[in-house]
Amino acid sequence: MTDLIIERQTSPVRLEIRPLTPVIGAELRGVDLRKPLDAATAQAIEQALVQWKVIFFRDQDLSNEQLLAFGRSFGPLTPAHPIALGLPEHPEIWEREAGEYRQSHRQDLSIPTAKPPRDYKGWHIDITFVANPNKYSILRGVRIPPYGGDTLWSNLECAYDGLSPTIKALCDGLRAVHRTSSYDSGEPRPGRRAAGPFAALHPLVRVHPRTGRKSLFVNPGTTSHIVGLRERESQALLDLLADEVTRPEYTVRFHWTADAIAVWDNQATAHAGPIDYAHFDLPRVVRRITVAGELPEGPDGFRSRPLEGELFGVIG
Repeated sequence: MTDLIIERQTSPVRLEIRPLTPVIGAELRGVDLRKPLDAATAQAIEQALVQWKVIFFRDQDLSNEQLLAFGRSFGPLTPAHPIALGLPEHPEIWEREAGEYRQSHRQDLSIPTAKPPRDYKGWHIDITFVANPNKYSILRGVRIPPYGGDTLWSNLECAYDGLSPTIKALCDGLRAVHRTSSYDSGEPRPGRRAAGPFAALHPLVRVHPRTGRKSLFVNPGTTSHIVGLRERESQALLDLLADEVTRPEYTVRFHWTADAIAVWDNQATAHAGPIDYAHFDLPRVVRRITVAGELPEGPDGFRSRPLEGELFGVIG
């Protein structure tokens, strides 16, 4: 069986799109991201992104300035993170090392909470504790181990489509609170600014602003409860939906290589990674930038709003 290759001719680039699963993930070839993108090529890349939810490029040795220029092809960029600091010379770029994940995990376990968080192996949607989470996330592999450190993405539209009509109808009219963890509530730590707490009210189902498709807007990392339900009802429904979000048939797994780049639609995906950080000590460094987003909208027209903290700003 031959590989499926979709070619899109843009002047002067012939873009190859190689799907990785039937529902999510594609590798793109034929473009040098070190060079400025013409409008047609940027549009073709964004079309592939919206269709396949996460796209990958290999062997793209970008400088920080070239990474930022690539991101700006799809809209204004945000600061690195509402809480974490960016690189001193590039406040839009968030750098993370594998050791930080292990340290955060240990800190999470040491914090007294009313009830332990659900364990979904790091699954999350980026920055949903603000009312306007980013539209796209762009991650570049800077220092990559020869094995380990893979990332998973899940198609949240498939997660919604897999629900029964009765549960869909229930979820369409519900809203949920997303908030930061207690350790991010204003206490300065190395590499972080004293910001927060943050909390936002979001629809439980989100309508994609470009395609109109519905997706589950459930973030196992930050969704605290569903408004209007009793605590046990809220917990049970969130557990059900989080299980749906992480079903293997909705996911793609990416093995990183040096200078690889992943771009995902944060409006329609959840992700987890590095999925095995607790089991290896090899160096792993990645750098992320994010394209500014808008207020999510639900099927009933409700738009997200902040409960605590400010909206997520832009840079340039």
